[in-house]
Amino acid sequence: MYSSLLATIEGFRAALHSIRAHGMRSMLTMLGVIIGVAAVITVVAITQGLSYSIKQQLDDLGSDMVTIRAYTTSEQELLGFENTLSYDDFLALKGKVSGLEDMTAMMQPFSFGSSVRFGRNSTHTQIIGSDSSYQNVVRTYPQMGRFLSESDDLRRRRVAFLGSSLIEKLKMPDSPVGEFVSLNGEWFRVIGVAETVGSFFGFDQDNYIIAPFSTMRSLAGKEVTRNIDIMFRPSKGASLPEIQRQITQILRKRHGLQKDDPDDFEFRSAEKTKKQFNSVTQTVTLVAGGVVGVSLLVGGIGIMNIMLVSVTERTREIGTVKALGAPPSFIMIQFLIEALILSLLGGLLGILLGYGFAAFITLLLPNLTEVLVPFWAILLALSFTTAIGVIFGLAPASKAARLNPIDALKYE
Repeated sequence: MYSSLLATIEGFRAALHSIRAHGMRSMLTMLGVIIGVAAVITVVAITQGLSYSIKQQLDDLGSDMVTIRAYTTSEQELLGFENTLSYDDFLALKGKVSGLEDMTAMMQPFSFGSSVRFGRNSTHTQIIGSDSSYQNVVRTYPQMGRFLSESDDLRRRRVAFLGSSLIEKLKMPDSPVGEFVSLNGEWFRVIGVAETVGSFFGFDQDNYIIAPFSTMRSLAGKEVTRNIDIMFRPSKGASLPEIQRQITQILRKRHGLQKDDPDDFEFRSAEKTKKQFNSVTQTVTLVAGGVVGVSLLVGGIGIMNIMLVSVTERTREIGTVKALGAPPSFIMIQFLIEALILSLLGGLLGILLGYGFAAFITLLLPNLTEVLVPFWAILLALSFTTAIGVIFGLAPASKAARLNPIDALKYE
């Protein structure tokens, strides 16, 4: 009698011998599984790494900073309406909402940026109009010089706080404080340079100029600056929902909104952005799961077909083993193990290939610093490949187990 342990050990030996004997065929059989697993591991590794990088960037900005922005529904846009937030809205909120560490108004008078010139050199940059509170809310600090002061805004001084990358782009002195730059033909004195933040997926986060809010409003005109963003940072221990409730109440009253009217503004925060991005990565992962499911199905069919061919090729061998007393269960275990090894080996190779491909992609994306393959992704890939091996190995294994030894020995 053959014990279950002996059957399993012998099954492994026979399966490995068969795979080695038909190396090329075995590799082609595993190809569908390898491609499917490699695809899902690559997608998961990149999305997880991307998610981690974005979370780090958002944490650097401060997860508790909140931006209030005008919101216009698609129906309103079709009718030609555009909701806005005004400087008067900002004044109505500042000092009247409890639980705030600080609040600031920000505008970008030129939607697509503006030209800045120093000497004979010029470049395109983002222009921001704000006040002294911007530093505390956004956590933007000078590496040299100073930030905007209250008097800069009150006296509409033409002063500029530069992002660090402009020094190189404009070929300015290493210490440009006191130099003058031209913004759209208007001269501004440089009062400070910000600490370097770096680029993020090709976007230069240090290419900007911050000037006093009142100065930019007077230069750009009210029509250009009628829409602003309002940013705030809650005090430690303050309730963000309560702060948002106060702001909502004040703005809805100012904008004359009725009870059933939707808000014409929205709150945006790093935490909210994280949740939105997590939702996107989950969707991408689910789509990748669907792709790998189809690919593994194709790979499983390939394994089944090759195993059926193997049963036909080894008919006489099966007949001999059964004639010597091997029970059908021994034959079935042997072929199941062979199918399982093929699928698991394909899964392992797919994991390695997917990780390698994801690592290669990170070399092309400098801000994607890490390849993150969570344990659940590896476990899921191996579980799927195991299931594929068992399910698609059953038919060939069952066929081999049912062979009549007399007919099998006569097979040519």
